Amino acid sequence: MKNYLITTLWGVFIWFFATLFFVFFGEHVLFSPGKENFTTSILLLVLGTGLLLWGVTYIYLFFDKSKNAPLKFGVIGTIIGLSLDTFSISNHNLIFPKLDDSQIIAFTTWMSFAYALYLFIPALINQQRIKHFKV
Repeated sequence: MKNYLITTLWGVFIWFFATLFFVFFGEHVLFSPGKENFTTSILLLVLGTGLLLWGVTYIYLFFDKSKNAPLKFGVIGTIIGLSLDTFSISNHNLIFPKLDDSQIIAFTTWMSFAYALYLFIPALINQQRIKHFKV
């Protein structure tokens, strides 16, 4: 049970720092869908998110040595993040006061990709670990 508490705390911290990024920088990196910068900004944000998640997953593995730790990290982190984002999106006027409605749509676009990566990257890392330990 203790490992789930640690994993949950990691999920909360990751959500918190991602949310803070968009609180402080969202108006500069999120563009309305249909504008020429939208696709480029989303792709760059998704690429950066993927790289950060890859690194954070490996850092998490220093704290959790269990067999399927990356999978646990991805699933629990996604559950925590999506639950908290339900609140942040529902209260976007309070959480993201500098973002207009079209930027909130851009944020949810990024968020959808980010949670897909939050499941996919730890699963890839788990697969790599399985192959590495079988050799």
